[in-house]
Amino acid sequence: MSTFFFFLPFLLLYTVWAVYAERKVSAFIQDRTGPMETGKYGMLQTVADLLKLLMKEDIVPTASDRWYFKAAPVLIFTAVFAGFAVVPLTLGWAGSGTEVGVFYLMAIISLDVVGILMAGWSANSKYTLLGAFRSVAQMISYEVPLASCIVCVVIICQSLDLQAISYQQGIFSTSPNYLFGIKAWGISTNELGGFLTWNILRAPVLIPVFLIFFICALAESNRAPFDLPEAEAELVGGFHTEYSGFRWAMVMLSEYGMMLLLSFLMSILFLGSWNTPLPNIGSMKLALWTSGTAGSVASFFWGAFWLIGKSLLLIIVMMWVRWTYPRLRVDQLMSLCWKYLTPAAILLFFLSALWRLWMI
Repeated sequence: MSTFFFFLPFLLLYTVWAVYAERKVSAFIQDRTGPMETGKYGMLQTVADLLKLLMKEDIVPTASDRWYFKAAPVLIFTAVFAGFAVVPLTLGWAGSGTEVGVFYLMAIISLDVVGILMAGWSANSKYTLLGAFRSVAQMISYEVPLASCIVCVVIICQSLDLQAISYQQGIFSTSPNYLFGIKAWGISTNELGGFLTWNILRAPVLIPVFLIFFICALAESNRAPFDLPEAEAELVGGFHTEYSGFRWAMVMLSEYGMMLLLSFLMSILFLGSWNTPLPNIGSMKLALWTSGTAGSVASFFWGAFWLIGKSLLLIIVMMWVRWTYPRLRVDQLMSLCWKYLTPAAILLFFLSALWRLWMI
């Protein structure tokens, strides 16, 4: 319950910030100013849009399947929001604390496909149906390399527990970590801490794994250049074309929520989770100072700060990619997945296994 009462208001506040940030990021990239009139620097524009959505009439198409049409946005949001239950936000807060958190997340992320297909089919429109088919084909396809990338980290860390994976990437680790996994150097990064203990430096084979995971995360959250399910020039708005008001807002909240959830997962698996990126160098014990002692109030706030900060930075990069690269064609999108990312992920799967055997 504590996870619910934290993440629900946080998700709402984050979405308001993310919409405003995306408008400003896109304006900066395109040499514009973005929203400027409503509030200082347009900071209240997103709040005004949110109030407008809440006051809009909830329109249900006459020829639609009303029950499924109304239930689809709720199912999409529930599938995304349920994933936050296992996110270890800090050193002392592991969420539900399940030992199969990775497996749970892989399963729960897939459920929103059902809601998207339900939304596209129940609206009884060719545009929504085509958008739903595109989305299902895209998300199911990209889940293959995404899952392979997650398994690569599981092989290296030998755990399905997200909190255990987090512990291994910081100064609180009980097992010795070696820079680039090379024991012969005799450099244990446990005392140094910081970014030197992150998985991408403990096992450099995970660097290309991280890049593939990031690309798949864009496709999973229907972000450009993988936003074909919502292509406004072809499908008006994709699977959510017929939605308005609060139900449309729930679909958008789910999309931004998926971005946040996948950014949390990337930070946990590759970028040190709630551990500080600052190492202990010389007399400056930055890693200890910016981590706090186990169980202290300082460790709680520092852990939340570092994990949320890393995740928001990844979200900014996602926005940067959206407003930089053009949209792919359908054949290019599927070709990238099945001809390049999936074989590369499978190859990295075996390389990760070999790396783990070599480190033993």
